[in-house]
Amino acid sequence: MFVEILGARNFEKLDVGLLCIEVKSAFNLEVSFRKAVMDFGATFDANRLQYNSTQILHLLLNSGKIQNDSKAIILTDLDLFVPILTYVFGEAELNGRAAIASSHRLHNEYYGLPKNEPLLQTRTTKEIIHELGHTFGLIHCKDYMCVMHSSTYVEDIDLKKASLCISCKDKLEILDGNRLK
Repeated sequence: MFVEILGARNFEKLDVGLLCIEVKSAFNLEVSFRKAVMDFGATFDANRLQYNSTQILHLLLNSGKIQNDSKAIILTDLDLFVPILTYVFGEAELNGRAAIASSHRLHNEYYGLPKNEPLLQTRTTKEIIHELGHTFGLIHCKDYMCVMHSSTYVEDIDLKKASLCISCKDKLEILDGNRLK
């Protein structure tokens, strides 16, 4: 089992090497990064001026871009939504193979604040680990410091750590039978 981060669109402000190291540390799995060219045009909602993250997940699952014995997460800068929410930072298949995370609302500039690239890196790392946690079957955690805690606002992301709490580590099941500690 390994994880692939698929960079789609603008991700140049991020240190993808550092991102891979932090994700590897969270799940104790090999993590790689590669650019992915995908057409998200059909997932664009002209009324909302956003992209439907659920439809993007379906595109990924049907694209043939997910290698056997892997989980894949798209990293993009698109503004994402699901129909019942104004926006989402990401979405994942629970106990599945695919996820997506967006940096669109993770930039300080989005909120009228000065650029802060280290903070963008940290927020993106947390969001990637959070969504991948869902692909491993983890649900939202009540511990606000755990990376699996639900994040409605970017401030929620800033409060939590980039790691799983002990309870979530205990719940995490690795296919080869190893448990993370």
